[in-house]
Amino acid sequence: MLEEAGKLLITVGLLFVAAGVVLILLGKLGSSLPIGRLPGDILIKRDNFVFYFPLGTSLLISLLLTLLSFLFFLLTRKQ
Repeated sequence: MLEEAGKLLITVGLLFVAAGVVLILLGKLGSSLPIGRLPGDILIKRDNFVFYFPLGTSLLISLLLTLLSFLFFLLTRKQ
């Protein structure tokens, strides 16, 4: 049981590292991905005040992570 949990943590860690590398490379390449500027993101600018709540971006990321976790557990399920 502990061995499986350790393997899972290593896998998740490697996925985070891979995602970080991809984001860094996209940033250096000047990617035009609209992450953070999606419809539904709330931006309020006043004189000395800025409020930003990435609602649309949060929903998209949540959906993608839910689908990825579903596929991961579906593929690793023991029968």
